[in-house]
Formats: sequence, structure tokens, C-alpha cells
Amino acid sequence: MKYIQYVFIFLFIIGPAYQSQGQLWKKLAKHAEKKVKTEAEKRSEKRIDKGIDKTFDKAEDEIDGKNKGEKENEVTKNKEKKSSVKSKKNKKAKPQQSPKVIWSRYDFVPGDTVIFEDGPEEDEEIGEFPSRWDLKEGNAEIAEVDGDMVIVFPHGGEIVPYLKNSKEDYLPEVYTIEFDAYFTPGDPRRVWISFYDSKNQRRIGKDITFYYYGIRFDDSGSNYSKKLPKGGWRHFAVAVTKDKLKVYMNDERLINVPHIGFNPTGVTLEVDGYAADREFQYVKNFRIAKGGVKYYKRVLTDGKIIVNGIKFDVNKATLKPESMGPINRIFKLMQKQPDLKFSVEGHTDSDGDEAFNLKLSKERAKTVMNKLIAMGISPDRLKYTGWGETKPIDNNSTPEGKANNRRVEFVKF
Repeated sequence: MKYIQYVFIFLFIIGPAYQSQGQLWKKLAKHAEKKVKTEAEKRSEKRIDKGIDKTFDKAEDEIDGKNKGEKENEVTKNKEKKSSVKSKKNKKAKPQQSPKVIWSRYDFVPGDTVIFEDGPEEDEEIGEFPSRWDLKEGNAEIAEVDGDMVIVFPHGGEIVPYLKNSKEDYLPEVYTIEFDAYFTPGDPRRVWISFYDSKNQRRIGKDITFYYYGIRFDDSGSNYSKKLPKGGWRHFAVAVTKDKLKVYMNDERLINVPHIGFNPTGVTLEVDGYAADREFQYVKNFRIAKGGVKYYKRVLTDGKIIVNGIKFDVNKATLKPESMGPINRIFKLMQKQPDLKFSVEGHTDSDGDEAFNLKLSKERAKTVMNKLIAMGISPDRLKYTGWGETKPIDNNSTPEGKANNRRVEFVKF
């Protein structure tokens, strides 16, 4: 390249002196062309020689096995490079993951202190009006269905709890209502709960309507999401916290109203009427309970949590589905407080044999403990025992007192 530069510099300097001499220009141009061609051929030959040398060196190295490690590294790098490119493409193409949502549609926890309870009791006379209630209209009687005492409504009826202070506002700011209702498969009707005593108080607020498939709170309705048989037993629960209302069916929350806009003063239970040839409607296990302090505050102040919302089958240690509300609360509390340890302790009322009650209370406490362990609580943070009827916290002469004595306690240790 330098030689070519020299030729052009020479022509630039002396060229004007020989402008008339065309022959000289032709000779110089021809000579320059020949030189450039020769220079280009030499450079081309050198590159070819270098390429051939590299090819032979590479072949010899592979034969000798000298470049095996380098080759593997190169292959690995290429794979990593491809993988990185692919990953970037996938990362761009992959849609964003949905956020993790912690949500429960069954967060019901019964009130701490029972203020009205009716099973009905086993000593109720079949065919008589239920002694724990008062009649507004229609009819209601005690009956026995599949071994359980129930309230039956032959042609529909409207009843209210029989309380001494029924003319007053007897509902606290925080409370729960629970009951079981049977819907006739052939022609299921409705059940209503009103938030006033229809016999003794002025009408106030809105009603809750319960169907076999769902619940309605006036204009707020919700169909049940699961396919249920047309009839059979349903468990309903209502939780009122000042102005807030939640309503549950079996193991799911269906109604959640942040502001009900009125002050409930009492309770009325109403059931649809039936023709004489129709099957009857049944209700049992009706309970109103006063709400209480949050679990963690109870631990700090009392060193224990008293729960009467953990329920079992009669004379068994089998948990009922509605028990999962309180158990879930205990589980979440223990998750948030990893140093918290509980002795799970079962208690019964005084009905039945004392030795049987002691054994039953221990079995129930063990069932609750095992449930928490199965949910993920470490076994070394739990133990259990049972006290039977030996440590009552209320009298055993009323249904409400018995209900308060049938409880599970979580005692800090």
C-alpha cells in the first residue's frame, strides 16, 4: 500500500510538467496497475497460507488430543450463550405471574359467651311447643328426627327467643347466630332471620333469607357455588360486628356487607308454611353468642384462649366442618408467633357419665392438636389433656351454661 501511495505523490508533483506527454502517462499508469496487481496477489497468497496453516494445526491438535478441553469449553460456552438468549426470549414472552393471594371464604369464629342456646334439649316433650321460644304466629313443635331433637314447623311459623329482657335491645355490638335447617327435597322452602323481636319490639332493619342453595340479605344475594342436593341439612352462621355483617352457609362465606345501616335489637326466626300433605321443615342447634377479644390479646392478658366454637359429633371426637373457623385462627396465631406453645385442653358439661366425659374430653383435645400438627404446626409446640366436667366456667342448669362449659382451651406453656 505504501508503494501505491508513493506513485500517486510522484504523479501529483511532476504531473503538470508532462501534461503534453501522453505516452509517459500511459507507461506510468500501466506500471502502477501491474504493481498493484502483484501486491494484491502477494497479500492474498499470504492469507491463504495462513488459513491452510491454521487448518493443519487444528487437525494435528485434535489428533493429538491437545485441544479437547478447549473444544469442550467452547461447546459449553456456546450452549450457555444459546441458553441465555433463549432465557431472555422466554423472559420477555412469559406473562407476569399472578400475585399470591391469601384468602379464606370461611373465616367464621363463634362468639365467646353463649347468651341463648336451644338444641332442643333431650328432656323436651315431643309434640309440645319448644320451651325456649315464644310464638308470634303459625305453629312450632318438638319432634325427633334421626335420633336428634328438632323444632318442626307443620304449617310454617314465626318464633322469638323467650328471654326476660325481650322488650329491650339484648344484642351486643359483636355477636354471632348459628343454626341448622332442614330443607325438604321434594319442595324446599325458605327460612328467615330478622334483626328484631317481632312480638316484643318495633320492626327494624332488613331480613336474611336462607335457601337450600344460597342466602339473600335484601338486595344483596349470592348463589351457592357448589352443586348441592335440593334438600337436606344446611348449617348457617351470621356474624355481626357493629355495622358489619357476614353470613355463611356450610363451609363458605356468601354475604359480606360492610355497612348494614341499622342497629339490630333482637332476633326472630321464621319458616315457610306447607300444605297439609307436604313434608315439614326442621330447625335445630340454634345459638346466639356474644363476641369477644382477639385471640392474641387473650393470650397476653389471660395466658389462654377459651373457644366454645369447636364442635364435635355427639359423644364423639369427630370435628364438625364449622369448627375450622376457630382452628384456622389458632393456626394463624401460632404461625405469626413462633415462640407460642399451647396445651390443648378439652372440657364437657355435666351431662352423662363422669368417667366417659373425662375420656371424651381428652380424645377431643387430641383431635384438635393433631389437626393443628397436620396443618403444619411443629409437634413440640403442642400437647393435650382433658378435664371432663371437673372445671366448669358456668352453671350446668341452663342450656347456655352447658354450652359455655363445652369448650376447648388453648393454655400457654
